[in-house]
Amino acid sequence: MKRRLSLTTLLLMATALSPVMADELKLPQEPSGIGHADQAPAPQGVPAYVDTGATNQRGDACHATVQTNAGVRVLSGFLDLWTPRTPFVDADQDAPAKDGCPAVKKTDWDGIPGSATDGVKKHPDLHRRNIAYSIKVTHEQTPERDLAAYLDDRRGKNVSITNGLGPLADAWRKGAHQTTTITSMPADAVTVKYDDKGNNRGEGSKTNADLGKAVDLIEAGSDDGSTEPAKRYYKFARPYRASDKVRVVPQLVPAESKKPVSDGAFPSGHTAEAYRDALVMGYLVPQRYQEMLTRAALLGENRIRAGMHQTFDVIGGRILATAIVAYNLNREKYAALRQDAYDQSQTYLMKATDTDSFNALLAYAHSQPKSEDPFADYAWNKGFFEPRLTYGYPQIGKRDLGPVVPKGAEVLLETRLPYLTADQRRVVLKTTEIASGYPIDDDAEGWGRLDLFRAADGYGAFDGDVAVTMDASKGGFNAADTWKNDIKGKGRLTKAGSGALTLSGRNHYSGGTIVQDGSLIAASATAFGKGDLYLAGGKAVIATPRLTIDGNVTQRKTATTEIALNGGTHPELTIAKGLYIEGGKLILTQGKAKLKSGMTLTVISADHLHGRFDEVVLDGHKIKTTYGKKSLSVRIES
Repeated sequence: MKRRLSLTTLLLMATALSPVMADELKLPQEPSGIGHADQAPAPQGVPAYVDTGATNQRGDACHATVQTNAGVRVLSGFLDLWTPRTPFVDADQDAPAKDGCPAVKKTDWDGIPGSATDGVKKHPDLHRRNIAYSIKVTHEQTPERDLAAYLDDRRGKNVSITNGLGPLADAWRKGAHQTTTITSMPADAVTVKYDDKGNNRGEGSKTNADLGKAVDLIEAGSDDGSTEPAKRYYKFARPYRASDKVRVVPQLVPAESKKPVSDGAFPSGHTAEAYRDALVMGYLVPQRYQEMLTRAALLGENRIRAGMHQTFDVIGGRILATAIVAYNLNREKYAALRQDAYDQSQTYLMKATDTDSFNALLAYAHSQPKSEDPFADYAWNKGFFEPRLTYGYPQIGKRDLGPVVPKGAEVLLETRLPYLTADQRRVVLKTTEIASGYPIDDDAEGWGRLDLFRAADGYGAFDGDVAVTMDASKGGFNAADTWKNDIKGKGRLTKAGSGALTLSGRNHYSGGTIVQDGSLIAASATAFGKGDLYLAGGKAVIATPRLTIDGNVTQRKTATTEIALNGGTHPELTIAKGLYIEGGKLILTQGKAKLKSGMTLTVISADHLHGRFDEVVLDGHKIKTTYGKKSLSVRIES
């Protein structure tokens, strides 16, 4: 005799065998994060370079000391390594008393290392490493290295660094009306050319309607930018005077100064000029921001390879240049020029390259292989640039000091991260800077600790909650950008606005992720960190195989998840806790998978699964979706 089951029993059995329906769902709360945003206030108790940059002068009794000269002060970390002969900026003649400031006597430093009038080395072991590096790299010469060192020494520095623009370099040179008379190296030192008769940066807006305003801004970036005050304060000798084992490129031997007393090495003037120009050009053409930084670092290295400078000098040149550019970009007198020069640069380069948008120009700017564009390899650029922030020196100061971000430094990222607020860009600088304690880098404001290469790749940590709003209608990086850093911290990320943000680092931030609008794209297996993923709207794109979410995943009805299928036996998305689906859409794309009829793929695996998508689609294929208690799979029907 057959037993009849009641309707109630049948319903209970059906519920036990299928996921909870949407109207029965009890959705998790949005990730709470820390509850506040991170801050990066300017350091207190030290004059800000952006407020005092005009004091970087020589021959003025009131701007002759480390306390009164901004250019000297920003490099005061060098005093941990070196005590100069006299603690003032000397002049060719005595600097007379002025406005209550006592007269400055001409120094008696003779410029000869080890002489009776020389300065005093601190940490002699680091000085030995410094000169040993010069000896080493100058004897690793090749014809190509000698040529590069010669050209970076003799021709205009802007001419040299323009090739950091890669595929855009020729268009820039044409638009800037830039010229040089030094294009090769003579066979011997007899016929050496000493001066470039070209125009270095090009022609300004008075005679140039193409990129004249851009040239104007590059020129403005070097206002009050001389390295001479610091050179005349620190009185540190050239490497070829410190050791006869340092090889000077033979064609540059005639360029060795015969007046040691006026030939200070610290900081490197060539390096400083290269960084000043590169930072402004990176501001104008953010499509090549990191490449321009790398080109400046290479020019600094070429100063060492030439035998003309050493690591201490190059570090100092970078620090001083960074502060000078920020000082000038923050000046009210250049506010309108900044915008005009940026607009002109983008418009001209698009026209010159037959592109019609920021992103098209971005693609063009990275269209050449390394055989044609020496800065085409991102990994090489990063591997070259970042070690030269410290040149491998050990920390000699306090290692555990908190990060410091100089006042006004955020302007350096204004066009590279335009969708962030000024305060957020300061936090980016804070979370990407190098540790404290490294020689010369440890100035009180923090200029030496900035790592602009890392900062261009977004946050390094969420030590507070981060809310990013990207407006795609503004174009450029507002429409689409990628954060490549490995992001740590306990904060939460909220993605808002119509733009698309890609995360590609090995992230382990733990405050959770919320998508409200636009797209948030996972390009690494741990892109969304270790917290919950909450899709309140917009789209989460899983563009990497085997993404892992350590918490819950919640999808509201207005949201979309897009997953690239890569095949194999592992799920494309693994969720450590629960998947809660109020509705919305699941879009599957073919990815790397070789799809064929009859194939079944496990798309999502979770500890427990609740609810259903309103729609699941795979373009070009008819599919059958199966919901289990812990997984979602699709069968390719045709």
